Amino acid sequence: MAADDPTTLVSTDWLAQHLSDPDIRILDASWYLPDAERDPKAEYEAAHIPGARFFDIDEISDNRSDLPHMAPPPEKFMSRLRAMGVGDGHQVVVYDGMGLFSAARVWWLFKLMGKTDVAVLDGGFAKWQAEGRPEEDLAPVIRDRHMTTSRQNHLMKDVTQVAQASKIGDHEILDARAPSRFAGAEPEPRAGLRAGHIPNSKNVHYRTLLNDDGTIKSPEALRAVFREAGVDLDKPVITTCGSGVTAAIINLALARIGHVNHALYDGSWSEWGMYNDLRVATGEK
Repeated sequence: MAADDPTTLVSTDWLAQHLSDPDIRILDASWYLPDAERDPKAEYEAAHIPGARFFDIDEISDNRSDLPHMAPPPEKFMSRLRAMGVGDGHQVVVYDGMGLFSAARVWWLFKLMGKTDVAVLDGGFAKWQAEGRPEEDLAPVIRDRHMTTSRQNHLMKDVTQVAQASKIGDHEILDARAPSRFAGAEPEPRAGLRAGHIPNSKNVHYRTLLNDDGTIKSPEALRAVFREAGVDLDKPVITTCGSGVTAAIINLALARIGHVNHALYDGSWSEWGMYNDLRVATGEK
């Protein structure tokens, strides 16, 4: 079992012990790819951890962008979280319905907004339910709470910065997609995107960072995964994936092993794969 750290990851035991703390705020950040045929909001309304609020990744985003669920402006983030009763001084715990899939994205969003007291629930709602812990289907009573943000721009990269890093080689660019998508051996699930990966990037499929039960691997095992992928952890890291969701699992894993110089490419393959003037590599490397 991974050690509890309220700034990165906490166990179901830890959350059960703190469930009644007045300053705990729990967020259900479940989100699924279309082929999963699951409705995260409906599942939340049917059952969730007591007191949990639903964090809609698609809605709490930058609706000025044509790209999916890009990071929202700080003002929108503050407004939506205040309306959910989440604000300054709260310890936030984020979970999802797949063990560890989309929760890391919301953990990263909080970090981007300068909020440090936020952790992912290791194993998510699936582990919570498997252990027979309490759940409910009622919406929590909301009390508005003031929130301030301080956007940490160094935690996010844009396409120009990633293109520069790809060319120069001064960063490790780590792609969380499945190996077949990284190699360009199968079409992308989003229409109109080319197949392949960013040149000079490396494949660290997010599932290799997780145990079979959806919990994250130990720091020692995480380091072994990065070594196996040929990652130089002395370099700064940029993470990417299909649309900036599972990339955040790599960021969480890096945080768990003490690597502090890492950022997320928010546009990810949804952006890179769309533009013909950006080079695309295929194959395993």
